[in-house]
Amino acid sequence: MSKDLSPGFTPAEVVFFNGKIATQDEKRSFADSLAVANGRVVAAGSRDAVMRHVNDATRHVDLKGRTVIPGLNDSHLHIIRGGLNFNMELRWDGVPSLADALDMLRKQVARTPAPQWVRVVGGWNEFQFAERRGPTLEEINAIAPDTPVFILHLYDSALLNAAALRAVGYTKETPNPPGGEIQRDKRGNPTGMLIARPNAGLLYATLAKGPRLALEDQRNSTRHFMRELNRLGVTSAIDAGGGYQAYPDDYAVIMEMAKHNELTVRIAYNLFTQNAKKEIEDFAKWVKMTKPGEGDDFLRVNGAGEMLVFSAADFEDFLEPRPDLPDTLEVELEAVVRLLVANRWPFRLHATYNESIERFLNVFERVNADIPFDGLRWFFDHCETITQKNIERVRALGGGIAIQHRMAYQGEYFIQQYGEEAVKHTPPIRKMLDAGLPVGAGTDATRVASFNPFVSLYWMVSGKTVGGTAMYSSANKLDRMEALRRYTVGSAWFSNEDDRKGALMPGQFADFAVLSDDYFSVEETSIKYLESVMTVVGGKVVYAADEFAPLAPPDLPVSPSWSPVAEFGGYSRYKPTAVACVDGCVNLCGVHAHAHGWAWRKNVPVSDSNGFWGALGCSCFAF
Repeated sequence: MSKDLSPGFTPAEVVFFNGKIATQDEKRSFADSLAVANGRVVAAGSRDAVMRHVNDATRHVDLKGRTVIPGLNDSHLHIIRGGLNFNMELRWDGVPSLADALDMLRKQVARTPAPQWVRVVGGWNEFQFAERRGPTLEEINAIAPDTPVFILHLYDSALLNAAALRAVGYTKETPNPPGGEIQRDKRGNPTGMLIARPNAGLLYATLAKGPRLALEDQRNSTRHFMRELNRLGVTSAIDAGGGYQAYPDDYAVIMEMAKHNELTVRIAYNLFTQNAKKEIEDFAKWVKMTKPGEGDDFLRVNGAGEMLVFSAADFEDFLEPRPDLPDTLEVELEAVVRLLVANRWPFRLHATYNESIERFLNVFERVNADIPFDGLRWFFDHCETITQKNIERVRALGGGIAIQHRMAYQGEYFIQQYGEEAVKHTPPIRKMLDAGLPVGAGTDATRVASFNPFVSLYWMVSGKTVGGTAMYSSANKLDRMEALRRYTVGSAWFSNEDDRKGALMPGQFADFAVLSDDYFSVEETSIKYLESVMTVVGGKVVYAADEFAPLAPPDLPVSPSWSPVAEFGGYSRYKPTAVACVDGCVNLCGVHAHAHGWAWRKNVPVSDSNGFWGALGCSCFAF
């Protein structure tokens, strides 16, 4: 075995060999082997070339022919908030049937001590279930007569059983809050269904009324969430802040973990204002407290947003009409953006509809005329209905767009609201790329879509929802390599880290995932069932299974002991063996959603105390 003994040569601490390694370099090259030292890639290429970097102390890891990708980087993940709550949440992400979901609920109710709640908080929809419907209040109340149960459905509604209604104190006298509706029966009593009209403030405020985990349990919860993300190949995330995630108070746990080298996902975080009409005060305080880039390679400040001002929040509830944003938007947004640009703070802004984006860009262009952006990294999140004209305006201002697979969970609703033609370019990913925009991929987990990046990759490649509804033609789908690049080199731009992560090239972080199957050749539907069998961050194994299990870090205890994570874990490990539908649907049942005459939530009479979601009339099963 040859060794390079030239001056300045850095010997490899570990060599990973015999793999199909998608380096994500500019040539989209594949390599056989990687040499790693000091947490970074020293060499990538043929085994002979890489072995020149070994010495007697170098460790060798046989990849056994498996496909390796750079660690996935979720450009929009609520990882800090999600981590604080993960151990409290029963996850229905990927669960194949409502019967399974209700059985999980039944078991968790039995395990949950008073006064704790059972919470199902996003990451699922009725179209993933064989029964093609969600739970009813009658079913939930039968399962849990005494334990509070809260079930969040995407961005539009939540179900509370009778015990939860008692716990939060909602009665006949409780008024509807602005932007939300407490559904009532004929006598005016709350049924248990909460409806976002048009925003989710009521849903989130109700969720916040439940008990919180103790500080040490929050730490354990965050470690479990990161371990789950590592299982799914995620090694980096840009945290988009979130409601009820106040800075710096709710960052104490993640900062303490960073201090003790407990993070296994690299996090760049954005600061999200919590105070309507006082947003400028928050940002004026923060630009003096900290600055972008402060921190290290595992936890660092990224900038401001995704909420900059509450008047600019165009919520993506596709069961409701597009909200008209208030006339105060421009003045309030301009004040914040001027402050950020003057202090060279990168920023991001939630933007669903083109009508909103038009107004936001008017503000940005006005600020840029006085205080040039001049290479400052800023970006929109989501952009489901952005036009070509506004894509060009984003490019002219040097911005980017972070896309998420919300349409994989809400596509059927969008079609019902806007039609099949409108959904074909929602969002117009291909047009963004063709215009030369930076485009990063992500999930927007955990309260709407799931945190599983392979579901997002499946959505970009197939153009389908999790229920199988075909939305996009080939003109708006990505090939597998391009989709992967949105999750690797693409996302790195959004945290100004494209010089150090996203590709397995010399000098970049040695962050990668060894996959359970070959992403580049598996049947298309199987993409969403991929996971990692070994995840490496900074050259260290942070998750391992199957033949790599001997390299795995120690198992994590779960606290509190009644946590759903102890019994059920995170994303469902179910993998299908067959697809069938007695109604003769194309592919999965959702491909022709409207053809079955499904009943949609917004058409359910107010007097219907069952409070059901979604679709009846299709007998799809085993998908």
